[in-house]
Amino acid sequence: MTTTRQPEESAAVEVKALDVLRRGVKKSPELRKGFVASVSFALVAAAGRLVVPVAIQQILDKGFTDSGPDWTFIGWACAAAALAIMALAVLDRITLLRLLTTAEAVLLGLRKRAFGYVHKLSLAHHADAKRGVLVARVTSDIEMLAQFASWGAISWVVNSTMIVVAVAVMAVYQWQLALLVTAVLLPVIPVMRFVQRHQLRAYDDHRNRVADTLSEISETVGGIRVLRSYGAIRRTRRELHESIEKQYRTQLVARFYFAIMFPVSDVFSGFALATVVGMGAWFGPGWGMAAGTLVACLFITNLIVQPIAEIGEVLDQTQTALAGWNKVLGLLDEPIDVVEPEYSEVLPPGALAVEVDHVGFSYQVDEPVLLDVNLDFDAGLNVAIVGETGSGKSTLAKLLCRLADPTEGTVRVGGLDMRTVGRTQRATAVRLVPQDGFLFNNTILENVRFGRPDSSDDEIRAAFDALGLLEWVNSLPHGLDTGVGERGDALSVGERQLVALARAQLADPGLLILDEATSAIDPETERKLGQALTRLAQGRTTVSIAHRLSTAEAADRVIVFDAGRVVQQGTHDELVAAGGIYGGLYESWIGNTRADT
Repeated sequence: MTTTRQPEESAAVEVKALDVLRRGVKKSPELRKGFVASVSFALVAAAGRLVVPVAIQQILDKGFTDSGPDWTFIGWACAAAALAIMALAVLDRITLLRLLTTAEAVLLGLRKRAFGYVHKLSLAHHADAKRGVLVARVTSDIEMLAQFASWGAISWVVNSTMIVVAVAVMAVYQWQLALLVTAVLLPVIPVMRFVQRHQLRAYDDHRNRVADTLSEISETVGGIRVLRSYGAIRRTRRELHESIEKQYRTQLVARFYFAIMFPVSDVFSGFALATVVGMGAWFGPGWGMAAGTLVACLFITNLIVQPIAEIGEVLDQTQTALAGWNKVLGLLDEPIDVVEPEYSEVLPPGALAVEVDHVGFSYQVDEPVLLDVNLDFDAGLNVAIVGETGSGKSTLAKLLCRLADPTEGTVRVGGLDMRTVGRTQRATAVRLVPQDGFLFNNTILENVRFGRPDSSDDEIRAAFDALGLLEWVNSLPHGLDTGVGERGDALSVGERQLVALARAQLADPGLLILDEATSAIDPETERKLGQALTRLAQGRTTVSIAHRLSTAEAADRVIVFDAGRVVQQGTHDELVAAGGIYGGLYESWIGNTRADT
């Protein structure tokens, strides 16, 4: 099992812009698809900006002769320049729209791939990574790219093309001046390289701090009830402020390097213009340069230094975009531990037998959670798994529905290795009802429909009826159309579990896994839940992670876990008589029941 890299570790790695670009282009086919055409349009648009300098040169050198102005030539030159400017303005707009379309296509594809990849990552990765870090990767980091795409990326393409075209045209007019201007501006490159390298490192650290801040905010908002009840708001706020302060300091470091580029651009731009004026006026006559050519070269020099200044400004946005891109690419480079089979085996219909053969599992290399687990359940059996917190019982439940693969051994359901069963087949035949009964911010109807997306409203109603829950759902303010709120907060804990059970009933799986589904049920709905569970278990194999004594008592077989191993198994009565760990758990349950009474 691969250990997930924590975000702080990546800050120590030297980030190279070209490496990020190569990896980004490789993972963004949309960028390769539209790049050549976009650059071609940019070349024509850049040439269009040279219309005015060329027109001025032609008018000054050919429109004014010793005999006076040639108004016919001047008129035609101005008309041709005006037409060219209007045509190229349209082309410039087309270029901009094409670049924007390409950039948005890249972002769309990257967002989809990043979000889809998060769902492909194994249980081990999600257990090891902070939730806020993953959220930052698919939102904040990609948003940095979105801001860059709306201006920065276009600036790089258009301005870089403009510089190349302008230098080439100046070389045609007066190659000596083109060489001098190039020599004056060349020192800008190592300065930009210095700023870029340090800025990228600073922004990479900044993206780490942003992810940490989002994690802190997620915990603070998600745990607001606990924080208020324990009076921990002030301490939590202090920790959040410290995280924001770290983010602020990394931003200042990056901005320090950004501030270097403004005076550098101004200084070198001034040197370049002064070189053209001074050297052109001094050596121009000896080079055979006319006055119009000198004026044109001055205009062209301005067309070179302006893009350099703009690139200097956009360099800051480029570095933060590259840092964000690097983080997203890092997510996409994470290994997929649960690899879907090329051809899926088909699970048999009805109740499914379960075989766990010498299974071991660890979230991290040196921290085993399950050790040589061997189990065999016949189809239709009702099995309860019990044990202390952290004994590995919930991890086994997740392996049964292949949210992760065992690091050792094999899990077979319906006689098939779960590694050979595709996602669609698993989702149809094996269902997990998690401990928290998670619901999405929608109606009860739409939450239950997740069990089988193509089901009708009548089929959903029938699922509640089959569990004896139709009277309960009809008693709600809007029946099936009742909103559940964010994470189901508009319902009680028990009511959320009732909805989750109806969702499982609608799916009609052959193997039903209940991960402590009765661990936090309010008394008002405990009876409804018990009846629903009994009906839900009919005709299918049921594996319950048992928290309550009643669940273990009703099971056909009880499996006892301790420190990742199976230490006892049998019926409830057999295990109570045998004593051991189950006997201790039984005495604890009985003691708690008497205390409650």
